[in-house]
Amino acid sequence: MGHTFLSDSWFEEAESIRASVNPEVPDAIKDLVINLVVKDGPDGDIEARMEAGRFAKGLADVAPTKLTVPYDIAKKMFIDNDQNASMQAFMSGQIQVEGDMAKLMSMQAGGPPSAEAVKVQEAVAAMTD
Repeated sequence: MGHTFLSDSWFEEAESIRASVNPEVPDAIKDLVINLVVKDGPDGDIEARMEAGRFAKGLADVAPTKLTVPYDIAKKMFIDNDQNASMQAFMSGQIQVEGDMAKLMSMQAGGPPSAEAVKVQEAVAAMTD
């Protein structure tokens, strides 16, 4: 049985997967924290953050950047890894960015994902409804 994207059980299972694989976090994103508000999810709006290459529940006071993203776009971005959907949503204004845009761009400085990070991504996608 799968878990609804960004539900409590999804966060728990995603963290369990990440912890079991324990991928190395690239130096470029080790200290990176970006807040994420996902709008119109199955249970309403969801507040989360990307911190050191992983998802966590809730917003961080120290995050210099906040993304506001519709639920369906967030799922395409983070579960389906659909870069075209991400770019189209950003260009059409569906993704709002508040704060330091350079921090958002630094996510790309981490380079391509390691084999372990890909393993985590694939396992999280497989368990996500």
